[in-house]
Parts: sequence; C-alpha cells; structure tokens
Amino acid sequence: MSRIAKKFILVPKCIKVNINKNKIILYKDNLCVSNKFHISVLPLFKNNKIIFNTNKNYIKSWMYAGTARAIINNAIFGLINNFKKVLILVGIGYKANIENNILYLNLGFSYTIKYNIPFNIKLKCLDNNKIIVEGYDKQLVGQIASDIRFFRPPECYKNGKGIRYENEIVIIKEHKKKLNK
Repeated sequence: MSRIAKKFILVPKCIKVNINKNKIILYKDNLCVSNKFHISVLPLFKNNKIIFNTNKNYIKSWMYAGTARAIINNAIFGLINNFKKVLILVGIGYKANIENNILYLNLGFSYTIKYNIPFNIKLKCLDNNKIIVEGYDKQLVGQIASDIRFFRPPECYKNGKGIRYENEIVIIKEHKKKLNK
C-alpha cells in the first residue's frame, strides 16, 4: 500500500499558496492553478510545506489524499518547469504550421485540418514535421498532444505513417498473404 499522501511537498519561495478548506490555489507571476479536492482531504500549509491530512469518517480518505498530493506536486513542478510533449509527423507530404493561434495539419486527406490552440498552451512547429506542445498543466499538455495525434495515428501496416510521439516505437506488421493452390 502506497504512503505517498503522508509525504509533504516543499514549495519554492516563488510560488504563493492559498488554501480554503479543500481547495488549493497556486500563484506564480501571472499564472494561477486551482484545484478542488474531495471533502475528506484536509491540506495544511506551514513553513513552505504542504501537508495532507484526512477526515477519518471516510474509508477511502488516504486514497483521495494521495491523488491530491500528486496533482499539487505536478502543478508546482509545471509552474517552475513547463511540461513538454513532442510529436513527429511521419509520411510524404505531411506538414504542420501555425498561423494566428491555429494549427494547420496536412495529413494526406483532401482537406487541411484546423486545430484551435488553447490560450495557456504553447505550440511550436519545427521543420514542418515536428510539433512541440508546452504548458504548465500536465493533464492539458497530454490531452492536447493526444488530440493532435488522434487525427492520424501511426499505421502498423504502412511503414508507421502518421503522427507519433517522439520516443514511440511502432511495430510494423506484415500484410496477410494469399495461399497459392
């Protein structure tokens, strides 16, 4: 059984913390991250440390506290160092470019795919076939990368054509063969 909820989180001095009952708000410069947790989670902020306690009336209170601790730890890490995902376009004629906060993707379809970029996410296109997704929210960065990859996931029968993550390994399968009689 994990005891991750019983470990405290050390908060750097550049981040300000505000706690109201079971809601935690983190501030850094002009960025703000807020999370509301289950009522059994009781966070405390003392001496630049966030400590999670639980209400004993709930059976799964430590489970909720462990989840809350992991989310807040990721939020603090994201405010200091941005999270980053890299997508690579593999295929002849596959291109990506950004104009006016809209991502344009040419992925072999008869039309161009347009994807609106959220305001708190940074997208960069390198060499027309590499997309870098950056942001301070780990869940949102992963979701945006997944949404972009969904337009053309790598195909296992056609030399891995499609959009893949940077370190993803695509196993190429053989086609079904006919039996000659």
